[in-house]
Amino acid sequence: MERNQNIKQFKGQTRLPKFAIPDRYDLHLKPDLSVCTFSGTICINLRIIEPTKFVVLNALELNIHGVLFTDSQNQQFSPCDIVLDDDDEILMLVFEEALNAGDGILRIDFSGILNEHLRGFYRCTYMDGEEKKNMAVTQFEAVDARRCFPCWDEPALKATFKITIDLPLELIALSNMPIIDEKLTGNVKTVYFDESPLMSTYLVAVVIGLFDYVEDTTADGVKVRVYCPLGQANEGKYALSIAVRALDLFAEYFSMPYPLPKLDMVAVPEFSGGAMENYGLIIYRENELLYDDLQSTAARKQIMTIVVMHEVAHHWFGNLVTMEWWTHLWLNEGFATWISYMATDGLFPEWKIWTRFLQQTTGGLRVDALEGSHPIEVEVHQARSVNEIFDAISYKKGSAVIRMLQGYLGDDILQKALSSYMEKYAWKNAKTEDLWSVLSEESGIQVNKMMDCWTKKKGYPVISVKSEDHFLEFEQSQFLSSGLHGEGKWIVPITLFLGSYNRRKNFLLESKFEKVDVSELFSSSDGYSGSFNEANEEKCSEFVWVKVNVEQSGFYRVKYEDKLAAQLRKAVEKNCLLATDKFGVLDDAFALCQACEISISSLLSLMDVYRKELDYAVLSKLIDVCYSVVEISIDAIPDAVNELKTFFINLLLFSAEKLGWESVPGEIHLNTMLRGDVYKALATFGHDKTHSEAMQRFESLLNDRATPLLSADIRKAAYIAIMRNASTTNRNGFESLLKILREADTVHEKERVLGCIASCPDSEIVLEVLNLLVSDEVRDQDIIYGLRGISLEGREIAWRWLKDNWDLILNKYGDGLLITHFIRDIITPFCSNEKADEVTEFFATRATPGIAMNLKQSIEQVRIKARWVQSIKQESSLEEVISRLAC
Repeated sequence: MERNQNIKQFKGQTRLPKFAIPDRYDLHLKPDLSVCTFSGTICINLRIIEPTKFVVLNALELNIHGVLFTDSQNQQFSPCDIVLDDDDEILMLVFEEALNAGDGILRIDFSGILNEHLRGFYRCTYMDGEEKKNMAVTQFEAVDARRCFPCWDEPALKATFKITIDLPLELIALSNMPIIDEKLTGNVKTVYFDESPLMSTYLVAVVIGLFDYVEDTTADGVKVRVYCPLGQANEGKYALSIAVRALDLFAEYFSMPYPLPKLDMVAVPEFSGGAMENYGLIIYRENELLYDDLQSTAARKQIMTIVVMHEVAHHWFGNLVTMEWWTHLWLNEGFATWISYMATDGLFPEWKIWTRFLQQTTGGLRVDALEGSHPIEVEVHQARSVNEIFDAISYKKGSAVIRMLQGYLGDDILQKALSSYMEKYAWKNAKTEDLWSVLSEESGIQVNKMMDCWTKKKGYPVISVKSEDHFLEFEQSQFLSSGLHGEGKWIVPITLFLGSYNRRKNFLLESKFEKVDVSELFSSSDGYSGSFNEANEEKCSEFVWVKVNVEQSGFYRVKYEDKLAAQLRKAVEKNCLLATDKFGVLDDAFALCQACEISISSLLSLMDVYRKELDYAVLSKLIDVCYSVVEISIDAIPDAVNELKTFFINLLLFSAEKLGWESVPGEIHLNTMLRGDVYKALATFGHDKTHSEAMQRFESLLNDRATPLLSADIRKAAYIAIMRNASTTNRNGFESLLKILREADTVHEKERVLGCIASCPDSEIVLEVLNLLVSDEVRDQDIIYGLRGISLEGREIAWRWLKDNWDLILNKYGDGLLITHFIRDIITPFCSNEKADEVTEFFATRATPGIAMNLKQSIEQVRIKARWVQSIKQESSLEEVISRLAC
């Protein structure tokens, strides 16, 4: 009874007790790739803080074979009881005698299984010629180092790591630090790595496999290598060039050199995320690191650049200065996301990357408009729930509020403050308030006062704008996609232009309502004078438009009164606005329409003025809105869907004709990206001419995989056209696409095909694809591409399939990141309360901590769309509007 009570005190706790603190780990791993198991020994240098009979650390799915504690007097203690608790993921060591305060070494012998769930210490396979072989990889963030070795698996408990690995003679072992020695014993090679600096357990990494590599050296002498699959070293050259430039760039920006002697980046065949910033050993899924001039798209090149920048940036934001607890995860992810765009813009200004960054902002706004959202600084009480906050709030909202703060403080002040922050907290841990404190010191502004409302509570405001004479009236309230009016008040940095980019005003909106005199803007240096009540319509349409939230730099929505909205629509039509502002006008209008704040007729009329748009980011946003409107219309106005698609096709034909199917010498990077998006949309909406041309070019591809008639950038359009014309009675195109998938020799081609192959309107074909996705033919990590591409016609069969196979899916993939894609991609396309009820009922007894928030948000999105459907049905003249626009 006493034993149980003693042990019970450690159960259900958010964090480990602080009886003992680790300073150093000496880890020896011995994987057996033939049977997919591993054994190991860990010797941990501990500081016993106070006398204790208990040592409590993290361990999960490990077998413990022996434990011995040796104190500073060389006295040895064996525990009288060893308790592994899988529910709390802890290892409790109970000693007869109290261990005295002071230093000691805890030795643990353990073993485990190289799992198949892409977390902890796991196995995946690679091809060595025609032979499939096993390799071993780690993925520890957030809380899976404990699956590989017993440890204090919390970010604040930093220590140094000395790693040793036994492996087959012919293989390569990589870890955080350089190799300092190797010893051979028969067919086994023992590799000794140098001791690391202080770091958190989630950043420890090991990869064992067979690779080729390319290498280069930075200006500061840091050796950088990119490890690639055998025979594909050339595909690592682009990422290598970006990494080398990134290291030099960030060292200068933060006034802090890269702290390790080397940086390795390795592409592995199976990986749950896109990439992981392990100290000195960044691990990527192959399509995020390998670039092939013929098979990789312009869009992939841009994404790859941002991803490499993001992971390298983590070596300062995250690895050198680490969040104190997962509550402050955004300090890692939000900042790495923001600075990856800033660095990419520095290298490739012609990409206009800050316009593309608006997709990040939009992603954050979309999720944070849900009642089921969460603050940027979110309390984390259960280890497994940590994975759910690696989401749009931590990454996208986090980076967007930093961008907003950058605009308010200025580039120079922010850079100086971040350098000071790095210097003050290097090798330590920090909380959000620590960053605000440094920023306040450098800027002289109470940053925490302004920013706490953005990070400590969920949601954001919609700013309603009205005009009267020389005044603008601003009113803020929480924006919710459900149409409910939430409580809350934010300190909002308002920026606006009046009729020209020469007439600007900035101010802080600190109250719920504020009336602002803008008369000085009516009499500015460009000679215009007037007011919002000016009678001359021609003059008004030329001058008196108001754009609030200049370049969408603020994390909020804007709702204009009708007359201001009409003038702004004219400004878009006359091309008076920057691309970022045209993006923002459309994005806000769509969000307001979904929340039933404006009519869908108004939204469609606004979309109509974008007919001659050619900017990549703006047109991509227009296409996204088209997709969403078609999705909702299938339920709301089924008889008008075809005419609606005709309207959307007409919106895109101008850009399609300008771009053509084939690139022209010297064309800008963004046009190459845009071509693929435009033709893919036309194929999705059923444009006959696009389908005909796409299928002819697809035939050329079948005859010659290197045909110039179907470049990598437009293949998705052809694949969509093929699948939109496929059926159970006409399987030829589908079978041809399956053949391309099975014969593809690059990860990028596999990703492309998987992203399109479920877009068929025939539900039986969709079902066949779903079964393919969970077969051994598709790598676990690649399932997500197929799930994203399920056709609207396949919604119901996909949901039925998910219910029938839920236990199999959960058992096979666990409740990690992958499972959230099954939830989100299959549930959120629905648009009825009945379906939301059905989903709720099904998961009532099946939800796990790892999917709870994702599930809640997905169901809420279905209910939001159900409300939108009902609102659209009430618009009596909508079909007339659509008929007029479709002409």
